[in-house]
Amino acid sequence: MTWYEKLNEYFPIEEMKSKEHFEILLDEKGNIYHKDESEDHVLMYAEYEQFIFVDYVYVSSKARGKGIGKQLIGQLKTKGKPIILEVEPVDYEDTDTAKRLRFYERENFQHAKTIGYEKKSIATNEVNPLEILFWSPIDEDEELIYEKMKKTYVDIHTYKDKEIYGESYQPVDQVFKRRKRETDIFEDANELQST
Repeated sequence: MTWYEKLNEYFPIEEMKSKEHFEILLDEKGNIYHKDESEDHVLMYAEYEQFIFVDYVYVSSKARGKGIGKQLIGQLKTKGKPIILEVEPVDYEDTDTAKRLRFYERENFQHAKTIGYEKKSIATNEVNPLEILFWSPIDEDEELIYEKMKKTYVDIHTYKDKEIYGESYQPVDQVFKRRKRETDIFEDANELQST
């Protein structure tokens, strides 16, 4: 199975980029957009001067629980930059969402509670709510994470979108909003796992 097939099989269609989009990013943005892969994992990420954005992390089911995810995140942490990623909200019908969140909580990621993120999928035409998690070697302000996420959306998610998909994703100011959220997504995940 190719790296793209692994990602495409694991991630929901509304979260996936097309193979062409990945190839263009790797070719034209190869100075910042990277692929790290083995038989058991695929890691797609953008490394900027000031931060790292993890686009996709896949660990094969046979390799889960063997420390591969921890090792991949650990390698990124050694760069000494904030790491930002997107996760699905807790799905009470899918306990895997809670497991993924517990992993990131053990890795000392924080939930960016003040950042609302809803992207309309070109593939399904449905709004896809996501949450932002981040790890930082310093006490990073959520306002800075917010600005870095907006930059990533423009540089990576919407790069050549009209050319690739025949239509454009929403403008960044329609996708990201400041909000007040009372609960932490990790609390939601812990609640699910305790039921």
